[in-house]
Amino acid sequence: MKGKKIKVSVIIPIYNVEKYLRECLDSVVNQTLKDIEIICVNDGSTDNSLEILKEYKQKDKRIKLISQKNYGAGVARNTGLNIANGEYLAFIDGDDFYENDFCRQMYDKAVDTNSDVVICQAQNYNIIDDRYYLMPCSLIKEYLPANDVFNYKDMKDYIFNFSQNWNWNKLFKKEFIDSNNITFQNLFRTNDLLFTCKALILANSITTIKNGLINYRTGVSTNSQSTNHLYPYDFYKAFKALRIYLISLNIYEEVKKSYINWCLSGLVYNLDSISNLAIKREVCKYIYNKGLEDLGLISVDYKDIFVQTDYEKFIKQYYKFTNKIFGVERSIYHYFICLFGLQILIKRRNINA
Repeated sequence: MKGKKIKVSVIIPIYNVEKYLRECLDSVVNQTLKDIEIICVNDGSTDNSLEILKEYKQKDKRIKLISQKNYGAGVARNTGLNIANGEYLAFIDGDDFYENDFCRQMYDKAVDTNSDVVICQAQNYNIIDDRYYLMPCSLIKEYLPANDVFNYKDMKDYIFNFSQNWNWNKLFKKEFIDSNNITFQNLFRTNDLLFTCKALILANSITTIKNGLINYRTGVSTNSQSTNHLYPYDFYKAFKALRIYLISLNIYEEVKKSYINWCLSGLVYNLDSISNLAIKREVCKYIYNKGLEDLGLISVDYKDIFVQTDYEKFIKQYYKFTNKIFGVERSIYHYFICLFGLQILIKRRNINA
């Protein structure tokens, strides 16, 4: 690597993923783009992950290994950011894996378009049935503007909705990230939401690749989604911080529709994903008493704010959650009234199972 310019820094936070770590590391070291550095941050693993990392470091000089206490993926990613030397930044979790030309395709598209952010589609790899599924939510094509290179002003109503606010299906220009001081929140879960949303808002140029170049593994007991009940307020902290940031930039009203849609969707998804019923009720109560105001969800005319193409999908996806937790009638009106006590302006519509 001496004398060569590092094109991409790949940052990997690692915590107790020994079962899948080799596949992840193999997918990175075998990238067709060779001018990369691989920054592995061992976040206090108690399994055999560190030994595997040391083994790979001995074989590949591009690997940098840092060990720290278990502070969560957000802090681990910031640790990697602090020492990254690449022109561009990529992220991957230790239980996921790239297609072998992820870095090449993403880097070439970034350079060709001089973009601050490149976004690709992702695939879901389900370890239970050993199958791959394209993840349409990773890049919703119908929300994209006509031009290949764009920024938030071209899609104010969809900027937070056209791609999930993950960091790992994206490539970021390092100079852009550094100059805007964009970092990850110190959270165990949802720590990439603020990072990614800041980048989407501040980027002068965003572009996309409509191929599935990264594989997100599901059915894993060690990933962040399987421990939602341990950090049940992290998602709320992330959305609250995003709203405060948008207000500070004086652009909240411009992107309000996108924010509200994303916040409502994330709110109910995260509540639904909390496995402990007592904790779930506690968080719902907190959201009702304080969180709604913090998140800007009071005094909103929801019949105007919903992205129309999402409306039916939103209702059908979440009525089951409300019915299960609160035993209410299956309607969007009762959903909001019973979950949050909101007097909102949506025509009552019953939904069939």
